[in-house]
Formats: sequence, C-alpha cells, structure tokens
Amino acid sequence: MTGETTETSASSRPGWARYLPLAVIGVVALVGAVLLRDVLSFETLRDNREALIAWRDANYALAVAGFVAAYVVIVAFSLPGATVATLTGGFLFGTFPGVVFNVVGATIGAILIFLAARAGLGRRLSKGMDTSEGRLKKIKDGIHENQWSMLFLLRLLPVVPFFVANLLPALVGVSLGAFAITTFLGIAPGALVFTSVGAGLGTVFAAGETPDLGLIFEPHILLPLLGLAALSALPLVIKAVKGRKGLA
Repeated sequence: MTGETTETSASSRPGWARYLPLAVIGVVALVGAVLLRDVLSFETLRDNREALIAWRDANYALAVAGFVAAYVVIVAFSLPGATVATLTGGFLFGTFPGVVFNVVGATIGAILIFLAARAGLGRRLSKGMDTSEGRLKKIKDGIHENQWSMLFLLRLLPVVPFFVANLLPALVGVSLGAFAITTFLGIAPGALVFTSVGAGLGTVFAAGETPDLGLIFEPHILLPLLGLAALSALPLVIKAVKGRKGLA
C-alpha cells in the first residue's frame, strides 16, 4: 500500500518538478565550468598548501568534514576539479585515511546524481523499456541480468567518464543499493592511485614540479585495473558461451 501511495504521489507531481534536480545540476555544472576552472586547480592547491595544512592541524575533524562535503559538491554538480580534490585528500590526510575520505565523498556525490537522474528521467525511461518490445527491452533485461558485472565494468574501465557511469545506471532502472556498493568498491583502486600521488605532493612542491597524472596509464597501474575489469566481465563471458552452446 505504501509503495502504491509513493508511486501515485510521484506521478502526480508537475512534469517540471521531476526534471528540477537535473536542471539544477546542469545549470550549476555550466556555471562552475566557467567560473571555477581556474580556482579548483593544482596551482590553487600549491599556492595555499601551507594555509591548508595549518587549518587541518588546528581543526582536524572539521577539516575532514569540510573536505568530504566539498568533494560531494564537486561530484554531485560535476564541477571541474575532482582530480585535484583527490590529490588534496592525499596531500592533507595521507594515502590512508585520505583514500577513504576521497571514496566516501565521491560515492555520496555520485549517489546524488543517480537519484536526480532517476527522479527526472530514469523512472519514465525504465518503464518505457519495460513496456516496449524488441531491442530496447532486451538491452534493459541484459543489464539487469548482469547488473553487478556491468556496474563494476563502468567503474573499473578508465575510459568511461565518471559522469556517464553515474547517469547510465539511473536511466535503466538499476537499484540504489547495487549502484552505491559498486561505486564505492569500483572507484577505490583508481582513487588509491591518485591519493598516493597526492600524499607525495610535498616533495613535488619542494622541487617546483607538477604531479604526473598520467601515472594511471602506466603498465604497472593500468594492467591490474584492466585485470579487475576482466574479472568483472567474466560472468558476462561465461553466460555468452553458455548461451551459444544452448543454441547449438
């Protein structure tokens, strides 16, 4: 009864209200891309590093809460500077617990985008796929049958933009629980790499250099990530092979 009431109240809202969260995210992202591109940068971190360290030392708990909140906002509104934020987490808090703060902030921000997309477009598109016939319904059914593998692949493959990996699951009706768990675990390996780079920024700053953000594409980093992606894809391969044998 409660589910029916919730569904009815959701469907009775004005059409524009469903798209309001996504519209706000889009507007803020556009404004942020124009106004914050030069603010949320490596140079800003370098120029303010001493003040940030002093503030962290004087207010550690507040620094953690403020950092995570800032990371959530950056991700939720797709603002520029997510990589710099990850480096900052490592610089301020070390590889550990910095990586935990980075992953928590990124996951919460991703969940907010997911919920906004699901409220605006996801439910309607998902229902449309359910009632449709042919390829669209097969795509949705295929994603749901291999939900965990697909979600982990979206997170582990370095070529998939983070924003896309947040939106696509919402548009095909993926559950919030599966999305949250695979986001947290799936982004952890890459976050660990960049957090460790951030933890070494003191040496980089002292040498007057810039961090090598292409590190994730080095073979000793990229190959293990691709190995994890291949492991996530293994259930898909097994199902495909079994399906072909069944048709033979």
